[in-house]
Amino acid sequence: MDDVTGKSSHAPTPRRSAIDRLRQWFPVGLLALLCLGFALSSDRFLSVNNGLIILQQSAVLLVAAAAMTFVIVSGSIDLSVGSIVALSALGAAALAGPMGAWAILPAIGVGLACGLVNGLLFAYGKIPSFIATLGTMVIFRGLVLLYTKGAPVSISDRGFLLFYTSRTFGIPNAVLIAILAMIVAAIIFNQTVFGREVRAVGGGERVALLSGIRVSRVKLWVFVLCGGLCGLAGLLQAGRTMAATAQLAQGLELDVIAAVVVGGTPLTGGIGRIRGTVLGVLIIAILSNGMNMTGVDPYLQNIFKGLVLIVAVFLTIDRSKISVIK
Repeated sequence: MDDVTGKSSHAPTPRRSAIDRLRQWFPVGLLALLCLGFALSSDRFLSVNNGLIILQQSAVLLVAAAAMTFVIVSGSIDLSVGSIVALSALGAAALAGPMGAWAILPAIGVGLACGLVNGLLFAYGKIPSFIATLGTMVIFRGLVLLYTKGAPVSISDRGFLLFYTSRTFGIPNAVLIAILAMIVAAIIFNQTVFGREVRAVGGGERVALLSGIRVSRVKLWVFVLCGGLCGLAGLLQAGRTMAATAQLAQGLELDVIAAVVVGGTPLTGGIGRIRGTVLGVLIIAILSNGMNMTGVDPYLQNIFKGLVLIVAVFLTIDRSKISVIK
């Protein structure tokens, strides 16, 4: 709507424009700074072989972070992603023998079922997403422990291992699958009605409801989508480790949330970019790889990751919407 001067009354304020620019360029600057620092610290960092290692290490995180982007943009949080990845990996490992590479179906099926449970508890059970997924995080991990009894479930099927551990044009298949999943997620997020509804719900549930959006249904499908992508991430993790263990993907939640937030998606929801999440994943992967390469104490690495997350939240959060964090 224009005022009498002809200027839009909805023009962004200088403060908001500055926050938006900071949110957009912070991950780019941090990524460049990390690459420069680690390149100066180690001659091996910029090698092609190390680049492929970084991509392979970030495949699982990339898929799980794409899933979390939808959840955070909708204004919610999912603490159960690590447990869903572990449970889906277990489903793939348990059925890899009879199904081979088609173990992708039970893996994604397990993820979808877990996401459905989360979505029903949150959207229709009216349990805050933090509490609902905190509970299911423990339940899903408990199911893994119950089945495995603490022992690894190995994958010995040759077809499964060849498909998910081999390379195409020198690039690991797991990386190609993760990139394809990210492209599909970006199309859904940017080009579909569902993607716009997710952003609308995160921007303001009341306004979205008055606009005719079925908010509860959107919330449900956000968590179902998140579960399905985490199921795929579990499959990739099982292929990488050639087994499913009770400790698989434990603590993955920190890296996933950190990647999304560092990539410029604020916890207040409503806005976000899949490409920003890609940058966030690369930052987390390069940070871990570079610290390992330069000999940083493993016990200090999580501290540095936590500090990066705090700085990212401090610099990019929209404090005018702080009350809507769930």
